[in-house]
Amino acid sequence: MKKALGMIEFKTVASGITATDLMLKTAEVEVVQASPVCPGKYLATIAGELSSVRAAIDAAEKYNSAMLIDKFILGNPHETVQPAICGALEVTNKGAIGILETFTAASAVVAADTAAKTALIDLVEIRLAKGMCGKSYIILTGSVSSVTAAVERAKAAMEDGVFLDSSVIAGPDERLWESIL
Repeated sequence: MKKALGMIEFKTVASGITATDLMLKTAEVEVVQASPVCPGKYLATIAGELSSVRAAIDAAEKYNSAMLIDKFILGNPHETVQPAICGALEVTNKGAIGILETFTAASAVVAADTAAKTALIDLVEIRLAKGMCGKSYIILTGSVSSVTAAVERAKAAMEDGVFLDSSVIAGPDERLWESIL
């Protein structure tokens, strides 16, 4: 059975670490990734059964909603989302490149999940706020039509105010691929 994913994104490291501890004490979840990110925010991604992830995220939100920037709960995430967050995907089919940039890390993960479920694309990377002043981006690849459809659907699914920019490169130079991978 697929595990649900959830994420909290807090304005401060202290609130984020405390909320992560609270999530672990509230429900049977595992930490996929938890760390401070630019500019002094804190992200924690958890996995587990949907009810556990929901209970943990709800507890974190109730703990300090004033410091919460964004969150998500994905009950049935695409199987490539978690490896893309961890940087563990190997790209074998290099086609068109799609890039989607967001103001929050949580919205980037949801956009990546939406894109992966929309068309036959491969996620290349989900970069979450590190070295990005709190912004995040996803890179995906596939045929031009698939990449375009995935990017457009992911943009449409985002909440107001979190989408920053996107691009589709139909025929990327091989040297660009070398710099990305």
